[in-house]
Amino acid sequence: MSTGTGNPSQPGTPSLLRAINDRAALELLLEQGPLSRSQLGTLTGLSKPTASQLLARLESAGLVVPVGTTAGRPGPGAQLYEINPRAGYVAGLDVNPTRIRVAIADITGAVVTEHRLPLPAGDPGQALAQITMALDTATAAAGLDRGALRQVVIGTPGALDPATGELRYAAHLLGWHTPRLVDELSSALGVPVAMENDVNLAAVAEQRVGLAQGVQDFVLLWVEEGIGAALVLGGRMHRGHTGGAGEVGYMPMPGAPLIKNVHLEVENSGGFQELAGAPAVLALAREHGLTGENAKLVVAEAVERGADAFLRTLAERMATGLAAVVAVVDPELVLLSGAVPRGGGEQLRALVQEELTGLAVPRPRLLLSALEGSPVVIGALQTALTTAREQVFSTH
Repeated sequence: MSTGTGNPSQPGTPSLLRAINDRAALELLLEQGPLSRSQLGTLTGLSKPTASQLLARLESAGLVVPVGTTAGRPGPGAQLYEINPRAGYVAGLDVNPTRIRVAIADITGAVVTEHRLPLPAGDPGQALAQITMALDTATAAAGLDRGALRQVVIGTPGALDPATGELRYAAHLLGWHTPRLVDELSSALGVPVAMENDVNLAAVAEQRVGLAQGVQDFVLLWVEEGIGAALVLGGRMHRGHTGGAGEVGYMPMPGAPLIKNVHLEVENSGGFQELAGAPAVLALAREHGLTGENAKLVVAEAVERGADAFLRTLAERMATGLAAVVAVVDPELVLLSGAVPRGGGEQLRALVQEELTGLAVPRPRLLLSALEGSPVVIGALQTALTTAREQVFSTH
């Protein structure tokens, strides 16, 4: 029989039980906001003395803070507690060749600062210099030192090769292709860094706080300058053997030139990209007399002007690529995200749904992302928060 004096990780010891109870309480405070000792006791099944000891322990560790009382409600007033937002911070970044978006959130998930930083046109730059600039700008605005960051997650086009740690499928992101890039960034910045494909992070955002919550199998199609997809199967992100799952822009497509040796070509030159990426959207728009400056604007212009022929052609192209993915994956849900779907709104979504229904045997629901702001940054923050909370909540 355990006496509670042995290995602190031994099942059933007081140390382990306290850790389990503490973590349960912290999760409840994250989910439900300020709670009293009595409320925490009821929700966790702990006695009032044990709940009091738990809160005292967490307050001493700097993980919870008192935030007023229940005064004004029926019954005697009781002290309320919430997660201490200053217990840790995370950063999420969305990087492409022209700009960096960066946001910092506290451990509760509240965003404390957001920035969009342009990158010099044609400047190859270096990953470290660009990320340092972005993080220093954001931490200064938030009144933080860089060392306050518990985790940094960076979203980029392409994906890290699991074998080499080198960024693949993103030749246009210059200055980002050194081996051991993540280790170099972490060491130089002095904070833990992780990298993930940007479209995968958009899918994480949908899975955590968007329309894919509770959905086990879904596909996210991202249409902006480039085209990409994210595959979530059985509730988990499917990255593929080399990290290249979802690089659907390279898919051969009817109506597009057959491009061989795509790894030798310029970025974004595959069949699906040639039909539905931003340059193709702009070219199609000019054929229909639309004059918007970028793909999102011309699609929005088409909706406003009733350019049905343009919208239907674009929808047919998007649905043709989706049909190949849907036929293989058979997801419950397909989400459209990125600038082009946002520009087309519900009208474009309905047309893609109609075309897809005629092209594929599976009939998944097809929805337009409803997330506000950058889905990539949201997904990066959510990913960083998972890691940071595991660290912060488990080490007091």
